[in-house]
Amino acid sequence: MDELSRKSIDDFKKLDKLPIVVVLDNIRSLHNIGSVFRTADAFAIEKIVLCGITAQPPHREIQKTALGATESVAWEYAESCIMAIEQLRKSNYRICGVEQVAGSIMLDKFQLETSPMEIALVFGNEVKGVAQEVLDVCDDFIEIPQNGTKHSLNVSVSVGVVLWEIVKKFSA
Repeated sequence: MDELSRKSIDDFKKLDKLPIVVVLDNIRSLHNIGSVFRTADAFAIEKIVLCGITAQPPHREIQKTALGATESVAWEYAESCIMAIEQLRKSNYRICGVEQVAGSIMLDKFQLETSPMEIALVFGNEVKGVAQEVLDVCDDFIEIPQNGTKHSLNVSVSVGVVLWEIVKKFSA
């Protein structure tokens, strides 16, 4: 641990976090949820909001991929994603749905308007994506550029790709 300069959970909780919230709406896979927790820990984001059918810690299947990150990353549950978004908006968060829609901005072209800026990134169901009623209340739409035949990524992979790019923009 010392050689890797890893922080204890208590030290991590005291760190200033990036003003980024990941919103997971109706994520079915417990392994995806755990993976998102682990990625959120790696990038030291503010918190995760779990919505709808998205399972909540503690859960053995989430822990398999989270590897303890459910203890370090702040999280909360909201039954309704739209209500969670309304609360984030009241706190001046820019709400960005991560989805392939008309008018989406390619991730590499997405710009932060001010720095620092609070941003909430909304990720949807593994099969159906971000629900239309949720998209209807987003400020922006971010799309991950893809060149393959599938034009989709696993949700936990999408979270990692988007966070990597957004974190780079915060430090630019």
